[in-house]
Amino acid sequence: MSVLSDLRSLTRPQRNAVVASFLGWTLDAFDFFILVFVLKYVAQDFGTDIARVTIAITLTLAMRPLGALIFGYVADRFGRRPTLMVDILLYSALEFASGFAPSLTALIILRALYGIAMGGEWGVGASLTMETIPPKMRGLVSGLLQAGYPAGYLAASLVFFLLFPLIGWRGMFMVGALPALLVLYLRSKVDESPVFVARQHNPHHAAVWETLRRHAGLAIYAVLLMTAFNFFSHGTQDIYPTFLEVQQKFSTTTVSTIAIIYNIGAILGGITFGLLSERIGRRRAIVFAALLALPVIPLWVYSTGPVLLATGAFLMQFAVQGAWGVVPAHLNELSPDEIRGTFPGFTYQLGNLLASANATLQAGLAERYGGDYAFALALVVAVVAVAVALLAGFGVEAKGIAFGREREAAKSRSRQSITPPDPATHGHLNIH
Repeated sequence: MSVLSDLRSLTRPQRNAVVASFLGWTLDAFDFFILVFVLKYVAQDFGTDIARVTIAITLTLAMRPLGALIFGYVADRFGRRPTLMVDILLYSALEFASGFAPSLTALIILRALYGIAMGGEWGVGASLTMETIPPKMRGLVSGLLQAGYPAGYLAASLVFFLLFPLIGWRGMFMVGALPALLVLYLRSKVDESPVFVARQHNPHHAAVWETLRRHAGLAIYAVLLMTAFNFFSHGTQDIYPTFLEVQQKFSTTTVSTIAIIYNIGAILGGITFGLLSERIGRRRAIVFAALLALPVIPLWVYSTGPVLLATGAFLMQFAVQGAWGVVPAHLNELSPDEIRGTFPGFTYQLGNLLASANATLQAGLAERYGGDYAFALALVVAVVAVAVALLAGFGVEAKGIAFGREREAAKSRSRQSITPPDPATHGHLNIH
């Protein structure tokens, strides 16, 4: 009830921003995960193996930093709202075009271009929302926003379950053009970020690269943290359906059902740990969730039968996306005001670039060990869960920091709880 009352306390413009950003990330993830479900069928259609098709996933992830930089820069110059509209139209059009790819090479090129558009959505949408809502709501809304990612995976699971036998893998991509309709909602219902509007009235523009240089230590830390995070999520998601199809030899119906179950776990995990981060802090919530994944590994990939595997997958994604549920608030709070449209998305997507070979790495590792996808999944997750916990646990946070014009007043009011100024971060990190 407290969660519902908190959400009801938001003003209409604040609720509209949350809804738009949630749907943008949901539909973006929906478009991305369509390919995850059809890897085997694309490989069969083009007469190749799964490992080669996973290059499309690798390039999608690798191109996302470019999109985050381009769209983030535009958002910091011209506004979050119009940038988000253009971005959604672009990724919807590229998704639709993927369904007409005449060859694997063409599909890979289209997915690389799609990666640029996908890379822009998260950072711009998250900054729009976090700059619009009250600081006390960031943990809850962070969890809700990040729950959009598994919600998109869940939507892809349902479409695969219901429509794939009828429309095939090409039709799946064509359905992925539906997010373009979200632009109508953004145009009619969503206001520009008040922090961006205030900054336009009191401009203090600095070049993106100059600002990043001044905050180099913080940027490097954020990229390392997001590299571990992206290995954590993609290491548990990208080839798990393939593990169920190829190694467990489950039917399309069973794979879809398990995917639906574990994405429900992911949504619940994101909201739970996002809320928890308001009570115990961003870093502690991430560490708790990351370490929770370790004891789940045997049930997740080494149990037998669909019921036990579904249980393990539910718990794994509860933990993985629980850690991720803290990220939108955490990165936006760490971000310098001048480049909040750029910094969270760019550091997040650079982490994606460094983790982009995950699917190809895991598929190749599985093939090297005689098709043992379980071993490839377990090895990667065990390593990166510990890495996420260490990087978050020994890192920094700025929970509850005020944005924009209020920041200086908030810094003076909370001087005792803030560490001495650090030239790399301008002293705004509240280290607990």
